[in-house]
Amino acid sequence: MKVTYLYHSGFAVETKDHFLVFDYWKNSPRSGMLENGVINPEEIKDKDVLVFASHRHGDHFNKIILNWSKKIPKCRVILSDDIKGEFSAKKIGPNAVLKEPDFELHTFLSNDEGVAFLLHIDGKCIYHAGDLNWWHWEGEPGSWNEDIKESYRKEINLLSPFAIDLAFVPVDPRLEAQYAWGMDFLMRTADIRHVVPMHFGTKSGVVDRLLLDPVSEPYRQKIVPLTKRGQSADIE
Repeated sequence: MKVTYLYHSGFAVETKDHFLVFDYWKNSPRSGMLENGVINPEEIKDKDVLVFASHRHGDHFNKIILNWSKKIPKCRVILSDDIKGEFSAKKIGPNAVLKEPDFELHTFLSNDEGVAFLLHIDGKCIYHAGDLNWWHWEGEPGSWNEDIKESYRKEINLLSPFAIDLAFVPVDPRLEAQYAWGMDFLMRTADIRHVVPMHFGTKSGVVDRLLLDPVSEPYRQKIVPLTKRGQSADIE
């Protein structure tokens, strides 16, 4: 697989027979190409394209993805069902399974909005967390943070039967000292071969912080650090 960082929680993944796009948001510069972190339909018009949006938040969903099928003959869009509107796209809710001839998709309940995705395609298993994370915020009531902790652990434990080749997981610097709690629990609970940090916007320094943090030592070699738009990595 080839993974390209598009921005924030947005990624393109090229598998053997498909071109996947997750949580595409930043569509500028409009003249840009994949090497700039921009999806240009002309560049991928001959590919079998699958596009996923995990929820309705503006930093995860851009309506431009609904227009790509006008230029890409083989383009399918799958939206979390919290995205309201009449669109020519499949919608899927949490804790559901979608089986198609060329892929199988499982969803998990986000403890923020929408869903997390687990995709089986072309012999690979890919997890995109969306906004499912251990959101421990300083200043929130202890009961609120405890509920988030329990809801996160419950969903991540559901991943234990799967061997995941590639995972996209939030490491949000706004969480301060708790920025890596979600990734750390996932990496110590599930079977993950490669993990890509996300959901840091312009604060890409959090990835360097993670790589130096003693907490990541047991799985540091599995971290794929993508911090610049258009940056790519080949995943074996």
